[in-house]
Amino acid sequence: MSANPAELPTFVTHLECSMTGETYAADNVHGLSAAGKPVLVRYDLNALAKSLDKDTLAQRPGGFWRYREFLPVRKSENVLDLGEVTTPLIALDGMSAKPGRIIVKDEGRLPTGSFKARGLALAVSMAKELGLNHLAMPTNGNAGAAMAAYAARGGLRATVFCPEDTPDVNVREIELQGATVWRVNGLINDCGKIVGEGKEKTGWFDLSTLKEPYRIEGKKTMGLELAEQLGWEVPDVIFYPTGGGTGLIGMWKAFDELERIGWIGSKRPRMVAVQATGCAPIVRAWENGEEHAPLWENAHTAAAGIRVPIAVGDFLILRAVRDSGGFAIAVDDDTIMEARDRVSREEGLLLCPEGAATFAAYEAALRDGRVSSDDRVVLYNCATGLKYPMPPVARDLDRHRPIDYSQF
Repeated sequence: MSANPAELPTFVTHLECSMTGETYAADNVHGLSAAGKPVLVRYDLNALAKSLDKDTLAQRPGGFWRYREFLPVRKSENVLDLGEVTTPLIALDGMSAKPGRIIVKDEGRLPTGSFKARGLALAVSMAKELGLNHLAMPTNGNAGAAMAAYAARGGLRATVFCPEDTPDVNVREIELQGATVWRVNGLINDCGKIVGEGKEKTGWFDLSTLKEPYRIEGKKTMGLELAEQLGWEVPDVIFYPTGGGTGLIGMWKAFDELERIGWIGSKRPRMVAVQATGCAPIVRAWENGEEHAPLWENAHTAAAGIRVPIAVGDFLILRAVRDSGGFAIAVDDDTIMEARDRVSREEGLLLCPEGAATFAAYEAALRDGRVSSDDRVVLYNCATGLKYPMPPVARDLDRHRPIDYSQF
């Protein structure tokens, strides 16, 4: 990005409340709307379409900053780049009845090892552009690591709060990358309450999921990138591990913007929100026909990234699922971990538990007929499996004793 002119080609016109449609001026600091709902970035898509074509885009290097016309950062000096890549599509042909029908988009290849890099790169870049200097957020691990890394890159102060059972590797990663991290005896929503209550006392900016406009724009690039990788088509079904749901909302926004500029047609993937049975507020709301998902009490799951008991963007998740003809589905922890182990051993792809939940959900939906073996499905693996506990290995050999080669 350093070779680009100081002023980036951006087409932001205004911001908009996702519930009421109330508009706000761009280029100002915004949290939630006056209605207490997420704020969305809007663009002059006609002008965007005239300024960029697919052939020009195809000549650019990989990574999500290549979609700069679709993004809100106005000055190249504020683009925080940690060597982002275009994440690969990996077919699980050994586990599919038909080749090319089950595809994993492996987001673990991004900086800090997770798809949180997309949203936090944009959120922190915009925080820098808007003159903020102290950011705070709650996290189950990976989002905090991404915020810490990009804040360090941009010279911003970062404070992070995480549940006390957050994996130690995440806590150490956050601290090592320059943030101050605190363990809290509660869940992510309890951490979020601390961040919210501390705004006036500390002066930090609350970078919680969907409580500012720009993480959605970063996560939107998953949809832009996927469509480009598939030759400007969309798959039949997307299985997405859903906690706060920013990525699902962002992809839905991306597909709308791509259709409006004429790059894709009206077809949409069926969007599937995947949760764990121990924390499934979106699934319960979807099944009950509700627009909002009340707090899930006593949330628990080994897939910590989707252990989000209440989501501020619940209605946006549910709208995307319903409007697409998709569904919400929960799978239990034993099934999630069994799926992780099987994909690792049969395909050589180490999924994180949240990514494994999408494969487990796909298999469950295949059994009950909600998807078919003819559907082209994309499963999102949201982080590298290397950050999570793995089964112990106890076999050893004493090289000083005779080795019984028959055991091999």
